[in-house]
Amino acid sequence: MERIFSGIGYGQVGMMWEQVRAPFIVPFMKLMVIMCLAMSVMLFVERVCMGIVIVVVKLMNYKLEKRYKWEAIKEDLETGNSVYPMVLVQIPMYNEKEVYQLSIGAACGLSWPSDRITIQVLDDSTDPIIKDLVELECRRWAGKGINIKYEIRGNRNGYKAGALKQGMKHPYVNQCEFVAIFDADFQPDPDFLWRTIPFLAHNPELALVQARWKFVNSDECLMTRMQEMSLDYHFIVEQEAGSATHAFFGFNGTAGVWRISALNEAGGWKDRTTVEDMDLAVRVSLKGWKFVYVGDLKVKNELPSTFKAYRYQQHRWSCGPANLFKKMIIEIARNKKVTFWKKFYVIYSFFFVRKIVAHLVTFIFYCVVLPATVFVPEVQVPKWGAVYIPSIVSLLNAVGTPRSFHLLVFWILFENVMSLHRTKGTFIGVFEAGTTVNEWVVTKKLGEGLKPKPGSKAPKKPRIQIGESVYMLEIFVGVYLFICGCYDFSYGNNHYFIYLFLQSMAFFVVGFGYIGVFVPNS
Repeated sequence: MERIFSGIGYGQVGMMWEQVRAPFIVPFMKLMVIMCLAMSVMLFVERVCMGIVIVVVKLMNYKLEKRYKWEAIKEDLETGNSVYPMVLVQIPMYNEKEVYQLSIGAACGLSWPSDRITIQVLDDSTDPIIKDLVELECRRWAGKGINIKYEIRGNRNGYKAGALKQGMKHPYVNQCEFVAIFDADFQPDPDFLWRTIPFLAHNPELALVQARWKFVNSDECLMTRMQEMSLDYHFIVEQEAGSATHAFFGFNGTAGVWRISALNEAGGWKDRTTVEDMDLAVRVSLKGWKFVYVGDLKVKNELPSTFKAYRYQQHRWSCGPANLFKKMIIEIARNKKVTFWKKFYVIYSFFFVRKIVAHLVTFIFYCVVLPATVFVPEVQVPKWGAVYIPSIVSLLNAVGTPRSFHLLVFWILFENVMSLHRTKGTFIGVFEAGTTVNEWVVTKKLGEGLKPKPGSKAPKKPRIQIGESVYMLEIFVGVYLFICGCYDFSYGNNHYFIYLFLQSMAFFVVGFGYIGVFVPNS
């Protein structure tokens, strides 16, 4: 570092750097490296353990039907349709102009006795035109004999949690035993209830049946392919491992069916964080209820294809869990209804490692501390921490989406960029800093509205185009990494500059908005 200062004529600055480096900078950097290595080992062990669980599940030919009773519900000649449980289907939505018809149509197309199902559309839309369209669509299906209810409220208090909570207060809900929830872009297949309800009907200890997500637009752009890789790992490994070992995992907020009595026992929906789904799942689990994940049941949905929408979503998904962890850790530790090992799993594995450590180590270690070591040669990062652990973790993640294995390097660079926002969200959630800790921004869906119709020509894109926004945080980190890379290239011997230049370019690409789908302004 002193070579730069002296080289540009700042000898006094170089002397000051020498004076503070040995007593302050070097010890601080060594401490940061030790902390980051410890977090890396935690994450590595967690990923390997989950991988072992999945391998055992596959080798033992583990099937849900062996652990839980599953029998198709059949009509009784004497009692008729009354043998079928009453099911409520909730569809919360907010200004969902592009996808409301798809979700309502899919829900109304669910195969179940018509007198034993109620479709409830919870419309929080603030756009009066969209509100009218949604109500008209509900009336259209009601005219076809579907038992569909269009429900609105006078405010958006509690956002999605508030809408779901209000929806449960209607008198007709008292007749229902189970509730299926689908976000506005989800399209369940007609047999969804036939495949999920029997688990709840025949196993009174089960409170939740969660299905897997299937992404209809994963090939839309490189960003959606990266998302598919991350989410496939979440479902194939994290959800499956949690279901197989502790009968617990986080509810994904949609594509699941709840036992209403379990939901009510845990206190119903709460809006204290932006992850009301995870909040409910933890509270229900602490009451002793079990969950089951059905990995071969997939529900079609849409990934956010604009970077702005994805950025907001990732902030919510990182800030919310951190904030919930802070609010519930004492409650979980003091709980008497579940075993010590389940409490340990929820606190350490589910929350601390996956929702806190995973975000922090990715950004702080690989985007801040490791690059900074090029200026302090006294601080060395062992190869196992700089190369081997992140390589193995990345390879384990690629198992979920084999078709995208060739994109692994792009996924690593993209995940490192997104770790900036996840780390920021984690700190905001833990310390409840700023106004965004409980900020709920609905992930915008494009649906089919902006896609070219068959036979029509796609709109021409300008050759040079800056994205919707310039993101200064990404650009700032990109400049920092580029400077570190230049210094390592000139004076270092660790060859970090190869990674640093690639990662800085990834930050610049995202910072200038060259990622995702460009949406024309309406």
